Amino acid sequence: MIITDGDRVHVSSTPPPTASAHGWWKKVSGPGDKARVTIDLQVKNADGSWRTVATGSKVVKPGGGSARRANARKQCVNVNRTIHWRSVIDVDIIGVVDSPEKAVTATQSLRCAV
Repeated sequence: MIITDGDRVHVSSTPPPTASAHGWWKKVSGPGDKARVTIDLQVKNADGSWRTVATGSKVVKPGGGSARRANARKQCVNVNRTIHWRSVIDVDIIGVVDSPEKAVTATQSLRCAV
């Protein structure tokens, strides 16, 4: 059993203005010591649907922290317009059949249009 987790989408503190999010996993029990963590950075369209604007992927051990997470980033084109962001995180344990569930982070309103 694993826990899929991630931080909320935020505007990175280093220039240029960039929307950023991280995804990681925690092992509770079961086999597997590494996983491919894939994170999709999404923006909300005018019709209410979500569109992926950036994807990041990395093979990591469980735990989180700067060395054990995947990152997705998208540079802001307009910092005067506020739009809605979220991330979708998928964890695939290497060599183990796992469930298809994905974690979705809470929606954030950010001054970062793409």
